[in-house]
Amino acid sequence: MDSQIQRLKDMDELIEDFKSHLPEAYKARDEFNDEVYKDGALSAKTKRLMAMSIAVRIECTSCIIFQTKLAVEAGATKREVVEAASVASAMGGTSASSGLWIVVQTMKDLGKW
Repeated sequence: MDSQIQRLKDMDELIEDFKSHLPEAYKARDEFNDEVYKDGALSAKTKRLMAMSIAVRIECTSCIIFQTKLAVEAGATKREVVEAASVASAMGGTSASSGLWIVVQTMKDLGKW
């Protein structure tokens, strides 16, 4: 199976190329996202787990990889990732559950499974 982390790196390169055509707009969006995911009433880790869960629920493959990686980088444990993804599965049923393999593979790629 292909590395989900390598897939993310490849996508990031293409997205950065795309964003270079509207740099000010994407700079503003990136600053907004940085602010949203800062520690506040909710920790950055909790926010990333929420985002990962939403990504699983909406079945967005690249979002699942990205948010799983960032949740782990923010300190999320395997158990926390599993529980957050399970909430998405409970809310989304079979279709959301189809993205759980991406969570597992991403965690394996990060050496956290």
